[in-house]
Amino acid sequence: MDCDKGFSSRYMILKPEELRLFDLFNILFSSDIGKRKFLDSAEAKEESFERRWLIFISIVVQKMLKLFSTPLSFLGSMIEMWLNLLSCNGNFFRLLFNLLRGRLIIPDKTSATFISFIGNFDKRLELDKDIAREDSRYNAALSMMASKASYENKAYLQTIVGDYWKMEFLGFYDYWNDYQDKDTTQVFLFRDKTDNKDTTVIAFRGTEPFDADAWCSDFDISWYELEGIGRIHGGYMKALGLQKSTGWPKEEINQNDSRKAPLAYYDIRKILKEILAKNNEAKYIVTGHSLGGALAILFPAILAFHDEKMLLQKLEGVYTFGQPRVGDESFGQYMEKKLKENDIIYYRFVYNNDMVPRLPYDDSALMFKHFGTCIYYNRHYEPQVVKEEPNKNYFSPLRAIPMMINALMELIRSFTIVHTKGPNYREGWFMRLFRFIGLAVPGVPAHCPQDYVNATRLGSAQVFLLPQNASN
Repeated sequence: MDCDKGFSSRYMILKPEELRLFDLFNILFSSDIGKRKFLDSAEAKEESFERRWLIFISIVVQKMLKLFSTPLSFLGSMIEMWLNLLSCNGNFFRLLFNLLRGRLIIPDKTSATFISFIGNFDKRLELDKDIAREDSRYNAALSMMASKASYENKAYLQTIVGDYWKMEFLGFYDYWNDYQDKDTTQVFLFRDKTDNKDTTVIAFRGTEPFDADAWCSDFDISWYELEGIGRIHGGYMKALGLQKSTGWPKEEINQNDSRKAPLAYYDIRKILKEILAKNNEAKYIVTGHSLGGALAILFPAILAFHDEKMLLQKLEGVYTFGQPRVGDESFGQYMEKKLKENDIIYYRFVYNNDMVPRLPYDDSALMFKHFGTCIYYNRHYEPQVVKEEPNKNYFSPLRAIPMMINALMELIRSFTIVHTKGPNYREGWFMRLFRFIGLAVPGVPAHCPQDYVNATRLGSAQVFLLPQNASN
């Protein structure tokens, strides 16, 4: 068993590396799950076929991702290199011209000008100058830009934080995942400091499209139940720093000789304590897009689990964008209580038909639930404060046609927004290409950073002045 019973007495852990084909298919026809080598569960039986089917799908997807992780990574690298070749040389025709002249500019992957696959959707570097620090939108807008930037390399981050945002870059870190035996989690920190403000921002990187390890964290529907807290998504716990064999002890225990980097939760906690000790008035916020959003809200959950009162009191807010569900209803109730006790702001932003916040399903089979204040934006970037985004599980035949019509209107908007909102909202060809994909699968382009940056800049500031947990 991979977890200590003192840490969690109820759990369901998937182990794709120990998969046996016969067991995999047999689980569909037998409720006896206690003897499956690829599954470790506190329950001997699972009567629900729907849950067994989801276990089957999760295991198969993770196994396929592991199998094709190398070619997937190679494909991603080639696409990123091609996009940066085009950018460095101007356009396709100038690239050919430079090639013929022997003056082709080859991008350096470690340079400040190299942009990730995600970064090519939205190349904006500057913060919105119309949103001052006193503006109620400021932390949300800054958090979204940080979440977008978190997909980039260290040199890029140092440049954008120092040269464009005029803030202090504190570091970029790769963190270990004991269960995947490699560094899978990336985080960067910077400091927004003025005469009357000292805020450290922690930005967790989301799922990169060609990163099989990050996708495995998303598709891993393992769960652990913490006593008095609830059930939490196992893939996200592992990415944050769950320790193999020991779970969540108060301190990191280095029992894994192959661990070549620190665990995210423990190292960030240590860094924060060092920073905050220098200034009694200092605060911090945590943010992330997609998977990064899940890790951002899970971080204070583990702080509360460890009764880290000082760090909870210094936490000004958690801002997540396109965040998937993290735990069950009990977990949500526990977190709402802890957030309220420590006066912590938690805003969960959802743009229109974004598929990811609607996953994993909110149903009896998976038991995952959202909590906190959801700020939902339609395609006009008009916000509503709601308890749950519309069409909460995404796949609904009745919603298919309206979503496709909406995707068509977003595609049309991509050509007109520069005239209605100004040059800072111009969309490039790469984002427009994804808008076309959205005609078939509306939830894909809606998850891109472009719309979340637009929403935090163009949306009304009034939603941040309403009481949290309000609903329309």
